Amino acid sequence: MQRLRQGSRALLAFTQPVDEALVETYLSPEQRRLFRRMRHSEQLHSVSVLQAVLAQEATTPHALAVAALLHDVGKSRYKLMVWQKTIAVLVKKFAPGLFERLNTNEPTHWWQIPFAVRTHHPAWGAAMAAAANTDDVALWLIAHHQDTPAQWRNHPHYALLKRLQLADDAN
Repeated sequence: MQRLRQGSRALLAFTQPVDEALVETYLSPEQRRLFRRMRHSEQLHSVSVLQAVLAQEATTPHALAVAALLHDVGKSRYKLMVWQKTIAVLVKKFAPGLFERLNTNEPTHWWQIPFAVRTHHPAWGAAMAAAANTDDVALWLIAHHQDTPAQWRNHPHYALLKRLQLADDAN
């Protein structure tokens, strides 16, 4: 059901403006250029994630706010249509072995791209954000935002990762 809501939001994204004032509050000019590389629907999603993060607690570390806005920036490496994203989600859910066979960090065929983006966009995004002089905590959050959180239970940024994932999953 959540995926249906996300898909319909992506299809109707063109009707909504991005809250540029909120984006400018947290991102440097270099980071804003990176943010603007994302599709409009991804920008709206990222702003929604930030708003959810800000609503979670009285204070939000700047690095978490930056990560909320840039967590999906790695997806901008390739421009995917909604149907391509949907195929990757469905194959991963119903045929995980096939998903792993189709998934590669450097796709050489057009049909591999949705699977690569689904898996590797966190690492790509962290590398892109690093080139925009993003702080190490935000980079770590971007790189690990799709990881199983239990593996990071003893990491110093575990609580921030949980906040980011909770907000991302809700949006």
